[in-house]
Amino acid sequence: MRGLVPELRSPHPIGQTLPLLFQEDLFAQDLCAGLDAVLAPIFATLDSLPAYLDPATAPDDMLGWLAGWLGLALDVQQAPQRQRQLVRAGMELLSWRGTARGISQAVEAIFQIRPVINESGGSSFAVGSNSPLPGTSRPFFLVRLPVPDPAAFDLRRLDAVVASVKPAHIPHRVEVFTRQ
Repeated sequence: MRGLVPELRSPHPIGQTLPLLFQEDLFAQDLCAGLDAVLAPIFATLDSLPAYLDPATAPDDMLGWLAGWLGLALDVQQAPQRQRQLVRAGMELLSWRGTARGISQAVEAIFQIRPVINESGGSSFAVGSNSPLPGTSRPFFLVRLPVPDPAAFDLRRLDAVVASVKPAHIPHRVEVFTRQ
């Protein structure tokens, strides 16, 4: 409910809230009616605010705004239905952001292909004090994506997606390879 809607009435007319003396005054009622016409779209917008915040019901031009709240950038070339799917996936992935699982799910949501991820981290449980540490001392992420035609694939887009969801302090590399 954005913009002007002809004949939109305010659910809370100001004139009815005035003392009885002003409710009988034609000038005061006309003045309040003018204010009601200005405030009616605001009331209507506030009443339907939950619909604006839900990717399933938000207007198409608000999907980019919702994505921005999640730290996502939508491709305007994509159909609105695909943008809605990406915003919904972004909402679900937010709690996994920065993890190998989150990176994998983000890449899969964008490219609809499951990547292979190698990372330097790890965790383990040790009973003794001389147990070796898991992972490697130098942090990294390697994201490999199986695609039908590596020469035609936009590697910069994959790199941008990974850079936007990985921890900022960990270097990464992306590769594509021929799907078997």
